Amino acid sequence: MAHKSKTQRAKAAADKANKRDRELRDEIAAENAPAVEPAEESKGGFFKKKEDKPEAKQQVAAAKKEEKKPKKVRFKFLKDVRAEMKRVTWPTRQDVIRWTGVVVGALVFFGVYVAVLDNLIVTPALVALTSLGA
Repeated sequence: MAHKSKTQRAKAAADKANKRDRELRDEIAAENAPAVEPAEESKGGFFKKKEDKPEAKQQVAAAKKEEKKPKKVRFKFLKDVRAEMKRVTWPTRQDVIRWTGVVVGALVFFGVYVAVLDNLIVTPALVALTSLGA
């Protein structure tokens, strides 16, 4: 069996995380949805809210106490950053050296261009203009 590439592994991990997030959202939506039951049409609608009875309220309160609170996600951001960093396609050492040379070359070129423009064109023009006014 062939090994999965780094990109394929990253995509699979992202899909797994997305699926987990969807399931969690669905769970939360199901818990927060109002309880409704079919009602007779003569009562003014197809659905009506369940009327809470004191016994039902006590049962709901007891069920909430029994439910475990979801674990706090303290370092989720750092885990997400780590997952994103795994998906990054990093340049090779040779690429970094090549592009560093391009950047340094561009800096030298534009530095020389500005120096020539300043010393050979702008400065003599300014001296000529100031000597006319004096």
